[in-house]
Amino acid sequence: MASEKITAMIEEVKALTVLELNELVKALEEEFGVSAAAMAAPAAGGTAAPVEEKTEFDVVLAGFDAAAKIKVIKAVREITGLGLGEAKAVVEGAPKTIKEAVSKDDAEALKKTLEEAGGKVELK
Repeated sequence: MASEKITAMIEEVKALTVLELNELVKALEEEFGVSAAAMAAPAAGGTAAPVEEKTEFDVVLAGFDAAAKIKVIKAVREITGLGLGEAKAVVEGAPKTIKEAVSKDDAEALKKTLEEAGGKVELK
């Protein structure tokens, strides 16, 4: 049996319009870094196969803060070893993959470096 708090939340969700519910799902996905689609797929498919933990990641520059463009270019140059012109082209052409098939720790470190410079980064 669900607690009163959970029951109250369920009733609140039932009262939402479809647009509000969609907005809620997006906000939860963003807040917790999860995907509702990934959670629904195993339930729909019956028995789920064990999920292998991903060991290699691609670091993708999704965008950047316009005020920090120069810092992002410098960070891309540092990470990739590209020249100024090539790094500028990568940054201006975002979304672009910066590094492919790197370990989780390395990907997190690169993400931190780029975000500190003003970039928006995705790990895929």
